[in-house]
Amino acid sequence: MKIVLATRNAGKIAELRRILAGFEIVGLEEFPEIGEVAETGVTFEENALLKAHAVAQGSGLPAVADDSGLCVDVLNGMPGVFSARWSGRHGDDQANLDLLLAQLSDVPADRLSAHFACTAALAVPSGESRAVEGVLPGRLVKTPRGTNGFGYDPILVPDGYDRTTAEMSPDEKDAISHRGRAFRALTPIVRELLGS
Repeated sequence: MKIVLATRNAGKIAELRRILAGFEIVGLEEFPEIGEVAETGVTFEENALLKAHAVAQGSGLPAVADDSGLCVDVLNGMPGVFSARWSGRHGDDQANLDLLLAQLSDVPADRLSAHFACTAALAVPSGESRAVEGVLPGRLVKTPRGTNGFGYDPILVPDGYDRTTAEMSPDEKDAISHRGRAFRALTPIVRELLGS
């Protein structure tokens, strides 16, 4: 069964191919006629469903989308849905990281609790959809560490670990990540809705 993943982010496509093994996952690069879907929702679930529905309608295939981000407790859950464009430029990981670290520069280490959150959604061309959430709690470090992953991975140390998610191997990260948790929860729903 072919499923369209509503992203052009190569890192995310590779990660989700590992997590959703057994399905033929294709990215939006196979559907150049489908433009970027505006993330106008104010929650991860709203944005994930917006993208999944738009791509299912545009491709005529089942579509999976997610919205995820870093939620910092001392910032009242921000950057949250604005994580990918926190610095004002969508997808500029380094600028986003630099701005967040500057904003947290005076915050004591014991107040840097945070979590990665992800809502994964499946939509089929008929309009039916489902969404689930995954969370990875942890704490932030002020000096980025590691070169694996992307986004805020170099500054989040998951609870129970002493390494950032950027210091973990892809398999280690997939086993505990917010995205991994959300997509593993979505997998039986995909099988149920698609009958596979």
